[in-house]
Amino acid sequence: MCYSAECWSLYDGYVREFGADIDIKAFWELYLGRDEKYRIRKKLSDGTKIPKGMDLNFLRPKTELERKIQDLIGEWNGRKLAESEEGLAKQEARLAAAEAKLAVKETKTALNEQRIAGNKIKQMQRWIEDAKRTRHEPARDDCIFPDWYAPVLILEDGRKVIRPMRYHCRLAGLPAPSDYVKDGSISGTYNARRDNLTRWWRNQFGHTHALMLAESFYENVDDGRGGSKKIQFRPRTGETMYIACLYSHWVDPKGQEPDLWSFAAITDEPEPEVAAAGHDRTIINIKPEHVDAWLTPKGRSDEELFAIFDDRRHPFYELVKEAA
Repeated sequence: MCYSAECWSLYDGYVREFGADIDIKAFWELYLGRDEKYRIRKKLSDGTKIPKGMDLNFLRPKTELERKIQDLIGEWNGRKLAESEEGLAKQEARLAAAEAKLAVKETKTALNEQRIAGNKIKQMQRWIEDAKRTRHEPARDDCIFPDWYAPVLILEDGRKVIRPMRYHCRLAGLPAPSDYVKDGSISGTYNARRDNLTRWWRNQFGHTHALMLAESFYENVDDGRGGSKKIQFRPRTGETMYIACLYSHWVDPKGQEPDLWSFAAITDEPEPEVAAAGHDRTIINIKPEHVDAWLTPKGRSDEELFAIFDDRRHPFYELVKEAA
């Protein structure tokens, strides 16, 4: 499964590449929804997950709606900065207390407190830096994970449109709790297996297709010690990946929850180099010349659509990072 990807979060790239229109109203609704959720719950941790790279689209607003989005981002970053600075002060005090105890006597408890406080201080410092930073750092700013939002390309009313969608597809008609499985973890519907497209995904495959552009992807694999590790793959050619996706527009039948636009990346059997690294799936990276056909599935047979997959690109996916 594609656990994470370094996607194109700056939508100007899609505009240049495809001449696409930006659904700016959808972006505004996304940021407004995050703000409204905070005002109800007062918890930043419950906020809609938006990569910083997407925020940078609104660094220099040109329209009134873009200025409203910029204001919402500024308010959010201000809250994040204040919370992080408060947390940093608490952890610095925690570290000082642990080191004072260690100066008298070394204990496991004090050493553990020193370690935890030190790690949290580094985390808070990163959050503070990110809240203030305006330069784009793709490796830090563009990574998405399940339940995070990303710009994706779709075809709507005959025109290519860039719309933010959640990377974790909730199929239309299913209840909101279907996002999770019995043990409380999220469901695996951020990926769509090729061998299940005509069954579980039958209402999306051949109907609602999307495209996500990305520079690399991450997977979780067995670390050989009973745990897991995250590994990163990038095409050795340096080419951008055109990842075939499916999307769904979910509407709450009770009218209580907001509409949800969400998507899943399609995966197939692993490329040999991915399998050798310990993973059993690989995203489907279609050729640029097939984009128009992929985005216009209606009237095309399953065989035609699967032929796009069979003719996909096979760059060597180089293992560029491995972190325990």
